[in-house]
Amino acid sequence: MTKLISWNVNSLRIRLDGLRQIVERENPDVICLQEVKAKPEDFPFEAVRALGFEHIALYGMPGYNGVAIAARGPLSDVRRYDWAGKADARHISAVTADGIEVHNIYIPAGGDLPDPEKNPAFARKLAFIEELEQYFSRRAEEMRNCRLVACGDFNVAPSENDVWNHKQLLKIVSHTPAETLRLQKWYQNSGLIDAVRHFYPEPQKVFSWWSYRNPNWQSNNKGRRLDHIWVSPALAPQMREVSLLKAQRQAQRPSDHVPVCLILA
Repeated sequence: MTKLISWNVNSLRIRLDGLRQIVERENPDVICLQEVKAKPEDFPFEAVRALGFEHIALYGMPGYNGVAIAARGPLSDVRRYDWAGKADARHISAVTADGIEVHNIYIPAGGDLPDPEKNPAFARKLAFIEELEQYFSRRAEEMRNCRLVACGDFNVAPSENDVWNHKQLLKIVSHTPAETLRLQKWYQNSGLIDAVRHFYPEPQKVFSWWSYRNPNWQSNNKGRRLDHIWVSPALAPQMREVSLLKAQRQAQRPSDHVPVCLILA
C-alpha cells in the first residue's frame, strides 16, 4: 500500500509540530506540501528527515509560495515548472520509488476582485489554469497507461457542493464561473479522476479549507474544497481510500487547509 498526503501548510516552519502529528497518526509514504514559504537554505530539511522522509524534492523561494515532495523512498526525475509568465515556485513533480509520477501544484489564489481586466492576479490565475490544462491534455493519451497523481491546493472549489453556499459564492474568487469552468476543462480534457469525489460523490458537501476570519468554523461550517487529488486512469483501480484530516484544523496554530489523504493498493 502507498499512502499519499497533500497539505497546504501555510509556512512549514510554523507547522512542523502539525506535520509531526500527522506523520505519527497517519504514517504516510509521500507528503506533498504547498506554501512552504522557504528558500532552500531555510527549508527545515533535518526536521523533515527526522520524521522518516529522507528524500525531499523542493521548489522554494524567499518568503512565500514554495512546493515540496517528501518521501520515505527515493525520488527520481525531479522537475520544476513555471506557468503564466512567472517563476514563483508553484509546481514540482517527481517519480516515487514505486513508479508513481507525482505532481504537486499550488495554483495562485487570484486576489479578491474576479475581474481579469482590473485584477492582474486574477488574470494570471486563469492563465495558470489554462496552461496546466494544455500541459496535461497533451499527455492525456499517455496517462491512460501512466501511474500519475496531480495534487495540491488548486484554489478553486469547482462544484456547488464544494462550497457552503453556491449562490453566495458565485462572485467570490475560488468559485466564480471563470475559474470553475477552466478547472473543469482541465479535468475533463486530461482524463484525470477526482479521487475525493470518487469516494465522496455528489451531492455530498466536502470541504478542505475554512477561513481564519471565521472563529466559529466548526459550528457554521462555511468551508470550501480547494485541495484536490486527481489520479490517472491507469492508477484509478488502485485507489482504496480517501480522507480529509479535519482534526488538524483544530490543532494549535493550524493551517486554514486540512490535509487530504489517498491510499493506493
